[in-house]
Amino acid sequence: MQPQTVETITSLIQEGEFFKLKQLLRDFQPSELVALIEAEEDREQLIIFRLLPLKLATEVFEYLDLEVQRHFLANLAQDKMADILNEMSPDDRTALLEFLPANFVAELVQSLSEEERKVTLQLLGYPEYSVGRLMTPDYIAIRENWTVQQVLDYIRQHGGQSETLSMLYVTDAHGVLIDDIRIREFLLSAPAARVRDLMDRRYVSLNAAQDQEEAIDIFRRNDRIALPVVSDSGILLGIVTQDDILSIREEEDTEDIQKLGGSEALDEPYLTMPLMRLVQKRAGWLVVLFLGELLTASAMQFFEGELQKAIVLMQFVPLIISSGGNSGSQATSLIIRAMALGEFTLGEWWRVLRREIITGLALGLILGLVGFGRIAIWQSITPIYGEHWVLVALTVGVALVGIVLWGSLAGSMLPLLLKKLGLDPATSSAPFVATLVDVTGLIIYFTVALLLLRGTLL
Repeated sequence: MQPQTVETITSLIQEGEFFKLKQLLRDFQPSELVALIEAEEDREQLIIFRLLPLKLATEVFEYLDLEVQRHFLANLAQDKMADILNEMSPDDRTALLEFLPANFVAELVQSLSEEERKVTLQLLGYPEYSVGRLMTPDYIAIRENWTVQQVLDYIRQHGGQSETLSMLYVTDAHGVLIDDIRIREFLLSAPAARVRDLMDRRYVSLNAAQDQEEAIDIFRRNDRIALPVVSDSGILLGIVTQDDILSIREEEDTEDIQKLGGSEALDEPYLTMPLMRLVQKRAGWLVVLFLGELLTASAMQFFEGELQKAIVLMQFVPLIISSGGNSGSQATSLIIRAMALGEFTLGEWWRVLRREIITGLALGLILGLVGFGRIAIWQSITPIYGEHWVLVALTVGVALVGIVLWGSLAGSMLPLLLKKLGLDPATSSAPFVATLVDVTGLIIYFTVALLLLRGTLL
């Protein structure tokens, strides 16, 4: 949207030219109006939205940010919002009601028409995060004995309320799904042909009680715009469309990224979440990580005698800690993403282990050689590491191989272990893995030092 257009709309609001503004707004696409409303202040948002015709207002409302939707529900006339809620697609309406207080939901549900209230209560009755919460009952179902001409006539009569017309669903006399057929098959077939002539009885469906994450994987594998939702007995209950799955995918990815950063997932947008709740979300993991890092101090205290004898070892502690933590963070990020994309199953853990052993050794050797070379170059310029500098360099190099290998293994296996235990793999965040590897990395470093420097510096 052009800046001058926004300025024109703002100017019309300030001048009270609401009739001109109403005419102007009719020419915008819903996506443009969403961007316009979300960019305006609260008062201007309400004015713009009030001027939209019902059908356009409903389309815009479905795509508005949750906070803006809440603002409209609280400040617009109840009859206006009741009309919009009745016009909304059932799946989008359910998604909104999920995030509202229970008493507010009860009030809004009462404002719905009897038919829409029945559908809404049915969808809200499914378990949270289930496919049933996502589905819409607005679809086209046909019978196998119909002709193509009957199907096309039925679409003309009832297709206006369907969420999508890309796929038609064939059911038997009991409502059991027996096939799905693309609309193009009917458009390209003779009018006298029967539906059964177009059927192959191969279709993909979701179960209403199925987890939404499983639905995401099924959509990705089958490349469908919509998928039917059935009951345990195979009865067609509704459909789930791609836009709902994309929304859930975005929420899941956002949650995983927030957890990978070492924080609890935020259940509200960052800028609208109360500060105290934001602190609570972040404080828990920070305390856990802090307590974990205290073990690092304990490890150094345990090897205090060795440090006093060979103070030169202390110079490389930050190097050792960061290298192990970095390799662990790399591994855990790669594995969690690969798991999310379904690139391997838990049964293939041994393949992951084998690859990380090889990768960890290779990366450790690279860093070990770099560390050895750095000490050698500095020693040639300024002999600060003493007569046993070769042993010091060898200690750092060998320790880096072990620490990077351990970091890679810990970072890759921990998400798999959590998944096996039924926990969220994203909980094994990069900071958590880094803290774990910090402590064990120091133990590896000082153990290697004891073995290689005994009788010289130690």
